[in-house]
Amino acid sequence: MSEIKLVVCDIAGTTVRDSGQVVSAFADTLREYELEFSADQLRRLRGSSKRQALLEFIPAGPDRDRFAEEVYVSFRDRLAHIYKTDGIEPIDGAEQVIREFRAKGVSVALNTGFDREITELLLRSLNWGEGIVDAVVCGDDVLQGRPAPYLIFHAMELTRTINPNYVVNVGDTVMDLEAGYNARVHLNVGVLSGAHDRETLEHAPHTHILSSIAMLPTLLDSFASKVVLATKKHKKLKIGSADS
Repeated sequence: MSEIKLVVCDIAGTTVRDSGQVVSAFADTLREYELEFSADQLRRLRGSSKRQALLEFIPAGPDRDRFAEEVYVSFRDRLAHIYKTDGIEPIDGAEQVIREFRAKGVSVALNTGFDREITELLLRSLNWGEGIVDAVVCGDDVLQGRPAPYLIFHAMELTRTINPNYVVNVGDTVMDLEAGYNARVHLNVGVLSGAHDRETLEHAPHTHILSSIAMLPTLLDSFASKVVLATKKHKKLKIGSADS
C-alpha cells in the first residue's frame, strides 16, 4: 500500500448493494408530486446529491426552494421505508476490504450523495457502527455535491490527508469518477457492481475499472510493487551518477 494513505468509497452500488431502490423511490416521489421526468434524467442523477438533483425537476418560482425541500423529505422517507422493509446488504467482500486497508494503516472514508439521516440508517442496517471506517461524508456536509470534489476533500480533511496524490477514489457512477478527477486523486477507480456498466464508465475519467471493490486490494498491491521497483531503480540511477 506504499504511498496510498486514504481510500474514499462511495456507498450505494460500491460498498452496499443497490437493487434500484434509490431510483425507484426517486421516481415514485416525482410521480406523487406530478413532476415530469425522463429515463435519461433518472440515469444522470446516479451518484449525485439527491437534494440538488431535485431542482432539475421543479419549475422556477418563488416557492421553488420550499417545494424542493418538501419533495426531498418525501423521497427520503420513502427510501428509508424501503430500506427498513427490504433490508440491505454489503457488496461481497466490501467489509473485509475495509478492514484489510485499515489494518495496513490506510484510512478508509465513505462518501455519498445521501444526507446524514439516510446514511446513518444504512450504516445501522449493516451493523457498521463506530470504528468501521475512519470518516463518513454525506451530501449535506458540503455545499456542492458530485461532480464537485468537495466530498473527497472533506474526507481528506477528516482523515488529515494533505495530498490528493495519496488518495484512491472508488465509485460505481460517472459522477463518482468525475468527482475523483476533479479532486485530482492518484487512482480513480470505477466498479461494475452498481449503477453504470463498463461502456458507460469507460467514457468517464478513470485510471482503472474493476468488477467490484473486492478486487481493490490486488490493484493496490500491484501499485505498491511498482512504486517499490521505481524507487529502487531511481536509487540505482543516483548511485551510478555519483560514481561516474
